[in-house]
Parts: sequence; C-alpha cells; structure tokens
Amino acid sequence: MRKTNERNTRGKIINAAWKLFYEQGYDDTTIEDIVFESGTSKGSFYHYFSGKDALLSTLSFLFDERYEILANQNTEADALTRLLQLNHEIFLFIENTVPIDLLSRLLSSQLVTKDKKHLLDENRTYYKLIRRVIADGVERGELRSDLSVNELVKSFALLERSMMYDWCLCEGHYSLCAYSEKMLPEFLAFYKK
Repeated sequence: MRKTNERNTRGKIINAAWKLFYEQGYDDTTIEDIVFESGTSKGSFYHYFSGKDALLSTLSFLFDERYEILANQNTEADALTRLLQLNHEIFLFIENTVPIDLLSRLLSSQLVTKDKKHLLDENRTYYKLIRRVIADGVERGELRSDLSVNELVKSFALLERSMMYDWCLCEGHYSLCAYSEKMLPEFLAFYKK
C-alpha cells in the first residue's frame, strides 16, 4: 500500500508540473505552483525531486501513462499496423500537449545526464509494449526473424526519437504526426518478413 501511495504522490507532482509547464511555460512555473496544483507538500516534492530541473526526465512517465491506455487497443491488428497506430497516438499527444521547448529540454537533458537515461530505460511501459508487439509479429510470421526482437525494438525507438529530435530542431514548423504518417511506413517496410 505504501508503494502505491508513493507512486500516486509522485504521479500527482509530475502531472501537475507538466500541466503547469504547458499552461505557464517552464521558466514561469515555480515549485510552489507545482506543490499547490498537485495538492502535496514541499517536503513531498523534495522527497522525489531535487528541483524543477529533475522533472524534465519525467516526461517519459507521462508518455508511459499514455502507452498504458493504448496497450490494449486494437490488439488483433497485425504488428506493423499496431506500431503505426501507437506512433500516431503518441506523436499526436506530443504535438497537442507537450511544448517543443520542454521536449527539447528533455532530449538535451538525456545527452548530458550522469544519472539514468530515462528514455533508454527498458523497464518503461513503452519498451515493454513495443517489445510485445514486435515479438508477437515475429511469432506470427509478420515480421522478419533474422534480426532479434531487441534489435527491432531498438531501431523502432531510434526512429521515433530521431523524428522527435528533428521536429524540435525545426521548432515544430511541420506536423510531427503528419510527417511520421508519411515516412514511418517506408521505414517499417524494413521490418516485414
């Protein structure tokens, strides 16, 4: 029960922070704002986070919450269709709810952090879901089996990160979702058996 309460408190802080970052901007959001919005205390905040910058790496937590919602949708579809749908949903979520400057900060923080790189954490819901979809596709004979599931998962994650990175570099001057819908099927043709 204690673990659940800790996860809920941490989740409240993360969700409140990202809501405020979106509404007010990162620089104009204070720790006091986050504590108030989350209905927690400063002590709780500092129990989980060393400061506001530490929240940057938690964007992957929000992505994983979204992936948990998507995990059981359209499970009967073939693997490539599921990968395309998952990508569409998360990129639409990013485009509509994550300011580019925050996504840029997340990506750049992963380059310089000495701590765990959250985007590469294979225990994330993201990796577990993508691995399951790809493994099912290999098992059903839809996807190539001459490469390991892990190699296919890694290349898919790399494709998604590279598209997000380019979108940030271009300051969102194109639709991330539309670009992915156009290009990702071409890239995923490499996965077909």
